[in-house]
Amino acid sequence: MKVSVVVCTYTMDRYDVFTEAVESALAQTYDPIEVVLVIDGNPEVYDRAVEDFGDRENVVISDNDENQGISYSRTRGAELASGEVVAFIDDDGVAEEDWIACLVDVYEETDAIAVGGDVRPDWQGERPDFFPEEFYWLVGCVEPGFAEDGEEVRNTYGSNISYRRKAFLEVSGYDPNTGRKGDRHLQAHEAPVGIRLLEEFGKGMVYTEDAIVHHTLFEYRGEFRWLVFRSFWQGYSKRVMDLLYPDAPDAKGDYLKWLLTERVPRRLEGLVRSPSTAAVTQLGAIGAFTAAVGLGYLYAMVTPNLVEKANQ
Repeated sequence: MKVSVVVCTYTMDRYDVFTEAVESALAQTYDPIEVVLVIDGNPEVYDRAVEDFGDRENVVISDNDENQGISYSRTRGAELASGEVVAFIDDDGVAEEDWIACLVDVYEETDAIAVGGDVRPDWQGERPDFFPEEFYWLVGCVEPGFAEDGEEVRNTYGSNISYRRKAFLEVSGYDPNTGRKGDRHLQAHEAPVGIRLLEEFGKGMVYTEDAIVHHTLFEYRGEFRWLVFRSFWQGYSKRVMDLLYPDAPDAKGDYLKWLLTERVPRRLEGLVRSPSTAAVTQLGAIGAFTAAVGLGYLYAMVTPNLVEKANQ
């Protein structure tokens, strides 16, 4: 089966890492493959991408008329694509060379309608001592206990996710009311696709740990203030999702239960056995990030016309 890899970007500030993402897609061992580049309303980036990749075989390059956001751009990429499967990687992701081959193995061996893989952190500086691995989802990476290999989930993370293209477009792709757009911080644009696929086809996404993408984590993503800010907007986004898709299954309660009844007690036991500053600060960070998510959710609950604001 032919696979189309879609990579979207929107600013020259990210062009160097965008180039790494594109090169990793072009270096895949799998064939046949095409790479679709969608520039989100930035002629300077578009011209540079054409200069760098326009003469490469099986590369399609498009520029939106204006900045439309990540969700619109990814759906546009799928519309331009010609593959049976469309795979997405963030512009700050770097795929291992057998990434697509591992995704395709699952499609060929099962009746999967969507397949996603492992996203591993690539800290550009030192990983902060206070950062707890339970919150890797906060920076777009797979956290411990996310899923078993071969398990069906609603969705994986955006830097390592794929769909049968026909089914993806049949459910209208990504919801343009969710996802990053300029300075708007609404998150969780993968979830609506998973929800609609479940509703339409009765199938979720198969997780495979063999398909690996490394997510570039810039130094600012290790700043405590930024992580708290991110947590707040994750909570806000979860409330928007609850309003947009009120009947959809959600794992918020399961995650919170896992965190508070398994991970925190285990950490407390470890702290008693082997006290350390890092262990204390990570427990504190778990409390702070959890509180920020809750605060964001509560803030969204009291925000008038929340869905209308999300649609703007």
